[in-house]
Amino acid sequence: MGRLFWKFFFFFWLAQLVTSLGVGVTIWLLRPDSDASTPVFQHPPPGVFPPPGALAPPPGGQDHPPPAPASAPPQPDRSPPAPPPWMPPLMPLMAGSLVSLLFAALLAWYFARPIRKLRGAFEAVAAGRLDTRIGDSLASRDDELASLGQDFDRMAERLQDLLDGRQRLLHDVSHELRSPLARLQAAADLARRHPERGVAFIERVERESVRMDRLVGELLTLARLDAGMAEGAAEEVDLADLIARIAEDAELEGRARACAIAMAVEEGLHVAGQPELLHRMLENVVRNAVRHSPEGGSVRIEAYGDSGQGVAVVDIADMGPGVPEEDLERIFQPFRRGEGAGAGGYGLGLAITRRVAEAHGGSVRAANRPGGGLRVSIALPMRAARAAVPAGEGGDGR
Repeated sequence: MGRLFWKFFFFFWLAQLVTSLGVGVTIWLLRPDSDASTPVFQHPPPGVFPPPGALAPPPGGQDHPPPAPASAPPQPDRSPPAPPPWMPPLMPLMAGSLVSLLFAALLAWYFARPIRKLRGAFEAVAAGRLDTRIGDSLASRDDELASLGQDFDRMAERLQDLLDGRQRLLHDVSHELRSPLARLQAAADLARRHPERGVAFIERVERESVRMDRLVGELLTLARLDAGMAEGAAEEVDLADLIARIAEDAELEGRARACAIAMAVEEGLHVAGQPELLHRMLENVVRNAVRHSPEGGSVRIEAYGDSGQGVAVVDIADMGPGVPEEDLERIFQPFRRGEGAGAGGYGLGLAITRRVAEAHGGSVRAANRPGGGLRVSIALPMRAARAAVPAGEGGDGR
């Protein structure tokens, strides 16, 4: 039973107790006088016994019958009048009704006041004032209504964060789309003025179209993940095979900058999920690491199973400049780029990575490496027990 139940119970019990005491005291006060005030020795009523001296023998020793006592006049009845028969039941009922009415009013006020506050807060949120909070005003109650106020505050805070994020997302999307649209318009205008260079301008239009298509695709993916929409049925995915394919593609991309890919992956790591989403999640992090690594640097990918937590952990570390400590959580928000990101992306890759990991019951966190660079750790629930692999093995593909 919660505190609210015991408050109801205590108030009703107290009302019944006070009512019972009031009824008992009222009945005791209104009882007949003969029950409590009648003395043990009582003088007989007039006329029952003769007055003193009436039975004395006459003078001279004559035995004459005593004269008949004179009839005494009736004496008025001085006892208090008995209460009417309707008074004893009516007074206790009136007393009990008044006490019950008093406690009912107090109880109704005690529970109606926070409910009115909650109602006003809901109306304020519905009117758009998402900064409304009532948890502090109900904290002194320490019952279910106070917990409800705290839940309301969390709901309002979450709604405010979602609305702010949506507005910020719309602003960022409009900003990101404005540049390629402006370049498309400029290319079309130049192609109209210089038809002889139409092929070069058409290639420019195609590049900008590809960039816009990629941006819209990432936005749609992010929107589906935020809405909880799945892109296919869950399957058993071998992380070792998935990471090997991603590392092969990343090695081709980093070859131009002499960026090497090193792997240390345990075999037998299986997770349940959607292969396309998992591929995009890992590819976003690996490509981001390659992009931020300096020329001649390297990106290391490690994957191992944590049997204690029942998760498979994938660590992707680069040798780049890292991220300021205050921005380690901010880089997982849409359109948030770290330092030195350049124009290679839109700031959606890590946001999609976190959404995919959370959709699969996992988590993502980022931390700066002691020797420089950024390490992104992805934890996913394992589907089956991993196979035992001797230490030092794991397919190092440096």
